[in-house]
Amino acid sequence: MTRTKEKRVEGLHGPEGTARFAQAQPSAAMMTLTELRMEAVLAKCENQIPGFSELLEDFPDTEEPTWILGKQYHLKTERSELLSDVKSRLWFTYRKKFSPIGGTGPSSDAGWGCMLRCGQMILAQALICKHLGIDWRWEKGKWQPEPYYRILQCFLDRKDSCYSIHQMAQMGVGEGKSVGEWYGPNTVAQVLKKLTLFDDWNALAVYISMDNTVVIEDIKKLCKHWSENYRLQTDTSLYRGDVPKNQTVSVHHRDWKPLLLIIPLRMGINHINPVYINALKECFKMPQSLGVLGGKPNNAYYFIGFLGDELIYLDPHTTQPAVDTEDDGSVDDYSYHCHRAPHRMKITHLDPSVALGFFCNTERDFENWCNFVQKEILKTQSFRMFELVEKHPAHWPPFVPATKPEVQTTGAEFVEPADKLFESEEEFEILNV
Repeated sequence: MTRTKEKRVEGLHGPEGTARFAQAQPSAAMMTLTELRMEAVLAKCENQIPGFSELLEDFPDTEEPTWILGKQYHLKTERSELLSDVKSRLWFTYRKKFSPIGGTGPSSDAGWGCMLRCGQMILAQALICKHLGIDWRWEKGKWQPEPYYRILQCFLDRKDSCYSIHQMAQMGVGEGKSVGEWYGPNTVAQVLKKLTLFDDWNALAVYISMDNTVVIEDIKKLCKHWSENYRLQTDTSLYRGDVPKNQTVSVHHRDWKPLLLIIPLRMGINHINPVYINALKECFKMPQSLGVLGGKPNNAYYFIGFLGDELIYLDPHTTQPAVDTEDDGSVDDYSYHCHRAPHRMKITHLDPSVALGFFCNTERDFENWCNFVQKEILKTQSFRMFELVEKHPAHWPPFVPATKPEVQTTGAEFVEPADKLFESEEEFEILNV
């Protein structure tokens, strides 16, 4: 297959974030050299902000079904249920006024962190499916089970949260990305895979396909024979009320480690090839669907479904103040849910570089996923989005499950010249067309 490189320059906020970012900016006298560089680059990006005219807001009065992460809705009779589903997804956006990344780096990810926020959203959806189930719904002021708050704690904008913007940006250094540099979907997937190795509570197995190929044998090696005991040191953050503080407890054996499956693809060269559109839609119909990481030039989005020839997505390009825990340990979660109708865009406007996400909590879930893929995604011999094979290809290196890497970052990597901050290159396989 032919390889190509993706080079993109990230835009600033999107229409909702522009006014917010302009407020409460520090004076030049109080700003560091890095912050001044950031200001200069953000000012250059102002003209790249899309206008409201590009967004398709209101849902049409149509008989066509709408699909949201494996759920089907009919707008004439289930509009409120659809909006409740969307509002229940954890919505991660640009944030400002958090502690500087690495101690000396940026205190806002506005202008460069949109793909990282999309990565947080797709991972958060996997954790919700694991702990709360696909039918869980959020309502303002309604009591939520303790695992929900623990999931949210994982993504708070502070250095000790396992999937914070701090952890993701610094883990990206190992993937060749300086703190503050724009990421593509494949790089974000690799960062998430590394960070999950440090997360004993959620204990996910992360498989990222290579060369557009998902290998069943490798996934079973990664997930199925995971039956060793591990022990958790409990503290007040654990949601199990029957376990005394600081008591060590054994967790029961499992024969399948919950799977987060990510398939990075490039479905064309400069634009998505229309031959893949129907297969892409089918992905949103699977109950295992976590959505798609992608976007269009200058913007990253988290796609959660479709209606007709339009994709439905959550947009991270809104800058909000960072949120931390209250004195009693609670978190104000209102800003982590989108309280408006979701954005939509034409599928043909989608950038061809994407990453598909799926979650299989059990081995049966994975078997059902494989059956659906064989039946609906791979039913044609040509123009396949990706391949699903039983055995590990003989010409590939042996499959070895990942182990915890050594990580040492200080934030000193945030030294790129201002005109380079938002440039990135990322390799993708070009689908055979």
